[in-house]
Amino acid sequence: MRKILFTLFFIPVIFNAQQTVAQDPEIINYVSQVSTDSLKSHINSLVSFGTRHTMSSTTDPKRGIGAARKWVLKKFNDYAKNAGGRMEVFLQNQTIQPDGKRIDRPTNLGNAIVIIHGTNPNDKRLFMMSGHLDSRVSDVMNNKDNAPGANDDGSGVAALIESARILSKSKFPASIVLVAFSGEEQGLLGSKMLAEKAANEGWQLEALLNNDMISNNLSSDTHLTNTHQLRVFSEGLPQYELDKKAQDIRKFGLENDGEPRQLARYIKEIGERYVDHLQVKLIYRNDRFLRGGDHTPFVEKGFSAVRLTEFNENFNHQHQDIRKENGVQYGDLPEFMDFDYFKKNVGVNIAVLANLAKSPSKPENVKIEVSKLTNFTDLSWEKPKSGEITGYYILMRETDASVWQKKIFTKENTIKLPYSKDNYFFAVQAINASGNESLIVLPKIK
Repeated sequence: MRKILFTLFFIPVIFNAQQTVAQDPEIINYVSQVSTDSLKSHINSLVSFGTRHTMSSTTDPKRGIGAARKWVLKKFNDYAKNAGGRMEVFLQNQTIQPDGKRIDRPTNLGNAIVIIHGTNPNDKRLFMMSGHLDSRVSDVMNNKDNAPGANDDGSGVAALIESARILSKSKFPASIVLVAFSGEEQGLLGSKMLAEKAANEGWQLEALLNNDMISNNLSSDTHLTNTHQLRVFSEGLPQYELDKKAQDIRKFGLENDGEPRQLARYIKEIGERYVDHLQVKLIYRNDRFLRGGDHTPFVEKGFSAVRLTEFNENFNHQHQDIRKENGVQYGDLPEFMDFDYFKKNVGVNIAVLANLAKSPSKPENVKIEVSKLTNFTDLSWEKPKSGEITGYYILMRETDASVWQKKIFTKENTIKLPYSKDNYFFAVQAINASGNESLIVLPKIK
């Protein structure tokens, strides 16, 4: 009888999530195009503006954040020529007034944005990647001295520019948004401005990959190097309307399953699939202690957003005046960047963005049956709103596991599994013919 049940309820394609999955040749090609020479060129150009402090000049043609913004927009427009009219480049800006905190004069705040529009006009999904353009020295209000910001966060902006170069020729169903924020060091001002716009206008923003410092390998304290791990910080509980969701979270044990946490797991699987010799390390926090990042305003608005950052931080080379003390060079300078490590981290972003934008949308109305006492698990779902599908993956993990451990492929819209729902978490994602998986959907109670 057990053998009959196994044959009846299981589709033959069952595998551990960690084992090799077929790669999409198109994504392999995009990742292979990431160039250390291009990244070095982008970083040197960003550093050449002297300072990119949020309150630096917006009129000087060669120095300050205004000149840097114009250069980033020009790079985006140059690559837009490859896109057949599908790349939209613009500056989102407004003048902000002194806030009694880190803005002491009227300041022109601007986010440099490019949208690579999808080919399916009925697919409204947006997948965003970001970094911050502004830089600083030891005194956060010092907008005069050189603040090269090579790694913090020239690395994030250079990653955006390289992604725009490589993905400009892509033709994905869904849209990709690349944003160079201003005002991060002054209180996440640019990201707050865009998060407010996205919420007010009802953007279908399904994922944000915020890249902030992704090119340093050396710890300033332990002097250890790490070129094989990339951290992804993610929120486990929703910051948005937590009080309304808390009861179900407690009841069903979902403290580790907020949407940003699911996105982090997705980044780990796809990033490690396409980038060799790199482990995506999940960090179960929204961000580091005493620090903040541009993903946070989006998390607070209910969007799925995470922070990607290097494993080691070197505090001699961030938020520092350029100087030498006791033979130690301080300052965020290009010579302290590891461009091979940087290249791998950019590859992760490109692979994840491409896989998401090529994928079908998420399965709809995913449900789990809990009204009967049984050692089986019954799941059901409906077809995604957009995208051609070849089937679905049922994801499984034990309740104490950090990542999904098993995938089960089916072409049906229901499945009965000989595993107890008390002992596992389950989820569903759609998949298309080229193997691109949708984001992960946890079931609701039937």
